[in-house]
Amino acid sequence: MTARILDGKATSAQVRSEVAERVRALSDKGIIPGLAAVLVGDDPASRIYVGQKHKACADVGIRSEQVDLPAYVTEHELLATIRRLNRDPEIHGIIVQLPLPDHLPELDIQRAILPEKDVDGLHPWNIGMMVRRGPCFLPATPYGIVELLLRSAVPLEGAEVTIVGYGELVGAPLSVMLTQNSVRGNATVTSTHIRTRDLRAHTLRADILVAAAGVPQLIGAEMVQPGATVVDVGVHRTDHGLVGDVRFDEVSEVAGAISPVPGGVGPMTVAMLLVNTVQAAEVQAYGRP
Repeated sequence: MTARILDGKATSAQVRSEVAERVRALSDKGIIPGLAAVLVGDDPASRIYVGQKHKACADVGIRSEQVDLPAYVTEHELLATIRRLNRDPEIHGIIVQLPLPDHLPELDIQRAILPEKDVDGLHPWNIGMMVRRGPCFLPATPYGIVELLLRSAVPLEGAEVTIVGYGELVGAPLSVMLTQNSVRGNATVTSTHIRTRDLRAHTLRADILVAAAGVPQLIGAEMVQPGATVVDVGVHRTDHGLVGDVRFDEVSEVAGAISPVPGGVGPMTVAMLLVNTVQAAEVQAYGRP
């Protein structure tokens, strides 16, 4: 069996086209959505990610601003920068690129961003409202995964989903989203991790398997139910290029559908960040998206 490719590039292009239409509608009323990205230090991967986000903003008409701070910046200085952006009426969304240097308290930094400008969806208020199914910004990567599944016509309702990895950025919020009573949910979710006993027994039951453990090529063909949909969230730089948490070549011979690395979840994460940003501008302009 050769798996169907879940094409994150093509799907994200659809999403970005829709965002561009919403941006044009705002522009006609004199409102240009603005996104500020705060980059602390000079981590090469983080700089690449932020560059991708700026390019995506330019493609859809969102104004983007990058704030570069040295790795030794103090918590006080970083918080002062966030407060300045919170006050700026031309900035509708704020992201602080992760990871941060060890001396900076990540949760305190995220809490400093106004919830209505937290387009990464990581503020505790937004996470709490997601659990309560209130108005909020959904975390961009889980949001992108579910959108990729929906737009690829992968059935969610009643599906057995196994998530490998229960991190606060992907696994935990994704498990909440997929179990809720909505078009993006109604699945039965099993949350696992690398210390789960007999992990293979759980992954083999999955109609949809999401690999988000952060372990290169953890998932092999022997762990995948024939015909299952496999979503690979991992991104690891090796001597042979980028690889994910899934052994793509062998798993694609067993799975019914699979997301590649690169070109799968990554473009969708950026696309949903744009969705959140234009939504933030709409809410701040009209009181609703």
